[in-house]
Amino acid sequence: MSCVPPTAASSARALEGVKVLDLSRVLAGPWATQMLGDLGADVLKIEQPGQGDDTRRWGGPALDDGSGDSAYFLCANRNKRSLAIDLARPEGAALIRRLAQQSDILVENFRVGGLSKYGLDHAALSALNPRLIYCSITGFGQTGPHADKGGYDFLIQAMGGLMSITGLPDGIPGGGPMKVGVPIVDLFTGTYATVAILAALRHRDATGQGQHIDCALLDAQLSMLSNQASRYLNGGAVPGRLGNDHPDIVPYRDYVCSDGGIVVALGNDRQFGDFVRVLGLTPLAAEPRFATVVQRSANRAALHALIAPVVAQWRVDDLVAAMEAAKLPAGKVQSVPEIFEDAHVAERATVQTLRRDDGTPLRVVGFPAKLSATPARYDRAPPRAGADTRAALSEALGLTQDDLDRLVADGIIPA
Repeated sequence: MSCVPPTAASSARALEGVKVLDLSRVLAGPWATQMLGDLGADVLKIEQPGQGDDTRRWGGPALDDGSGDSAYFLCANRNKRSLAIDLARPEGAALIRRLAQQSDILVENFRVGGLSKYGLDHAALSALNPRLIYCSITGFGQTGPHADKGGYDFLIQAMGGLMSITGLPDGIPGGGPMKVGVPIVDLFTGTYATVAILAALRHRDATGQGQHIDCALLDAQLSMLSNQASRYLNGGAVPGRLGNDHPDIVPYRDYVCSDGGIVVALGNDRQFGDFVRVLGLTPLAAEPRFATVVQRSANRAALHALIAPVVAQWRVDDLVAAMEAAKLPAGKVQSVPEIFEDAHVAERATVQTLRRDDGTPLRVVGFPAKLSATPARYDRAPPRAGADTRAALSEALGLTQDDLDRLVADGIIPA
């Protein structure tokens, strides 16, 4: 059965009626608010008139609709309405305060204290709306010696230890610290922020009280170290770069077949025995150097030297099929185009097509969790900068056309 989402008329929305004021830009904040929008929240994205979110112009392929909006922007801003308001002007900040009084959630990623000069900090807005959940996303958090520093994904990957355990070891070609191929710290931070927001929303609905969420890229990055952090904190083991090897489990890495790459991910001794039988290397399962996970980890180089030449004689598809028949986890190392052409991805309705206001089609990767009663919905393509300013202000604040025209004349909102 296909996982195509229900129609708009038939599907419930988990966050129906929840109002989100999005003062964030670039990725971590917009990633969080996009998830809230996917789940039904009404998200108002506030952008600087004449400029918009920085990522609208972040190179790469741009959408061919005359907007110039980049693929980077498009990945994180669906299910939102865009309002262009100059919050640095007193009249603009006043509009934001009025919107905040009606909002359930506010997300911002200004530098620590950056919004206080406009009267848009947590203390000021929670005094107006005690039910407001105010989520601040920064590089290093609201407190601590680094709090005033700007934080970027690449910088945090370096400072936070992730690059020290990512990449090939020193001393071999291509060795050295390496960042992950996507801005993973931004993405994880946005996801953690969403979890925290939903927890705060449940608390607010039970008590009537909002709260301030302090979400930092560095904190998220350290949490991501997971087993590597635990190895150091509890055993004193300093992790290093192992390329595609696993620090504990062997073999758990990529190999080269005659026509491409394959990943072998074996988690226990039984699977190792079955794997070497598939390769015709059955005696290795009983050899003392390789009989247990611990022994294989200690002798990984020797084991790899025995396995690699045999794997190299196989075609990828043939070895994957043989391993799957033996109930062993394996998969081809695929390109991005290859995985998006996979029939499984199509069956899961992972890619959704939206249309902008002029009908231009836009393909997006949907919300990954499949909720049976309140599925994610894809009602709005990422908006043009400021496209919803007049309509949203009229709807939310009851501003008349004369009010809006005055704001345009004063340069607070665009024409």
